[in-house]
Amino acid sequence: MSRSARSFSRRGVLGVGGAGAAAVLLGTGAWNASAAYAAPAQGGNPFTLGVASGDPLSDGVVLWTRLAPDPFAADGSGGMPARPVRVEYEVARDERFRSVVRRDSVVATPELGHSVHPEIRGLAPDREYFYRFRTGGEVSPVGRTRTMPAPHSRPRELNFAFASCQAWQDGYYTAYEHMAAEDLDFVVHLGDYLYEYGVATNKRGVTVDARFHGETFDLARYRLQYALYKTEAPLQQAHARFAWIMTIDDHEVENNWASDISQADTEPDQDPAVFRQRRAAAFQAMYENMPLRRQQMPNGPDVRLHRRLSYGRLADLTMLDTRQYRDDQPCGDGTSATCTDRFDENRTLLGAEQREWLLNGFSRSDARWQILGNQAPMGQTDLDASAETTQIFLDPWDGYVADRDRVLAAAQDRGVRNLVVITGDRHQNYAWDLKRDFTDPDSPTVASEFVGTSISSGADGADMTAEGERFLAANPHMKFFNAQRGYVRVNVTEERWRSDFRVLPYVTRPGAPISTRASYVVEDRRPGVQEG
Repeated sequence: MSRSARSFSRRGVLGVGGAGAAAVLLGTGAWNASAAYAAPAQGGNPFTLGVASGDPLSDGVVLWTRLAPDPFAADGSGGMPARPVRVEYEVARDERFRSVVRRDSVVATPELGHSVHPEIRGLAPDREYFYRFRTGGEVSPVGRTRTMPAPHSRPRELNFAFASCQAWQDGYYTAYEHMAAEDLDFVVHLGDYLYEYGVATNKRGVTVDARFHGETFDLARYRLQYALYKTEAPLQQAHARFAWIMTIDDHEVENNWASDISQADTEPDQDPAVFRQRRAAAFQAMYENMPLRRQQMPNGPDVRLHRRLSYGRLADLTMLDTRQYRDDQPCGDGTSATCTDRFDENRTLLGAEQREWLLNGFSRSDARWQILGNQAPMGQTDLDASAETTQIFLDPWDGYVADRDRVLAAAQDRGVRNLVVITGDRHQNYAWDLKRDFTDPDSPTVASEFVGTSISSGADGADMTAEGERFLAANPHMKFFNAQRGYVRVNVTEERWRSDFRVLPYVTRPGAPISTRASYVVEDRRPGVQEG
């Protein structure tokens, strides 16, 4: 069975960290046993990690919570007993739950960290809903979500925000307080939701328990790291306010990993089998802590994260995975002005199967806007205008030129009306044009890319830096640079796309105000970014 066509099978679920098929199905709602199950231990709020929803469709959404009365329990159990616990949920048209449209239950099992992911179907398209969970006499906070418009409808507009890179140790999540106050249809998170590093030294200036000092390697530690992040109130607010559509970059596992290759691949004792064990632990903890569907449930060290969601005929959102299927970074990773391996026609960032799936989607879609949710910048980043050669980073698409050229050429050749790439990773804001061939100065602009800054990674940042000045001088396709923290707010109509770069003056202390630093637009049938 191919990866792209793999169904939800017993063989697949048995790969989830040793969890049995029944344990997995109980938590997703695909199978609901009638037996009674224990309540959580009394005396603690089991909803300390909040609630969330994700991957909205026109008729439904996946809901999420994870029971953790003691989220920082050293064994990663969340303070839950090693037995199944029944969790009830309700979905209503109103925040006071006077008009309930769904009421059911699922079972949280220790095999999946007492997380539940009920998938709700039969809802009306393009409508707001509210949801909550209940167990052991305790009621969760109320979450809000929204379904997508009907598949063949023509929505007047789409409003969403995208974000990435939220290193806990680098600052506060104030940006999410502001995001939660926005009027959005959903949120897209482009990776580095979690960082694997220890947080003993942090820019928040707080003392952290010793269990968080070391790097994250096993399942218990990944669960603890997620608990550290997810107990942050602003992050919980943004999750409870909007449905999230999520993918990963590298730090959810380890910095700059590539397929089965750890960043530490030059160490003599590094074994790909050992790294795959780490990947399996990281992916299981990710699934346990995110509003993901059964299709995104990991099978050991493998998980399918590339997928496509439609917002009527206005936009298709294609989420990419540029980690699991890539070749190792060329020329030892890092930066280079002399690496010719990056031009190798056989090198791939997406893998052949995902790339074919992406390009076929270009041909089949009738949406006005094609949006690619992408982890690392696609546009070329020349690091120094004064050098005679082009010096670039080797981890993003610049290290995999043939794959970039194939994707951008296919978009033009297959008649994609408007291709816009949204990207994280860099901890900086860019608005720039995507060229069919960056080695040719006369190559046409075929798409647009907006790179969003970090929520907190990199600490306070600055409006302009010396690096930003070099980037603007060396890359004529770059129209905007900023290195403050924040997120990007997007409004899309049939006529144009607008990205507002929402930035904070500081994150190393709470309470920062937010402002729109700049706005850039893309007009229908006119590839490339313009100041708005």
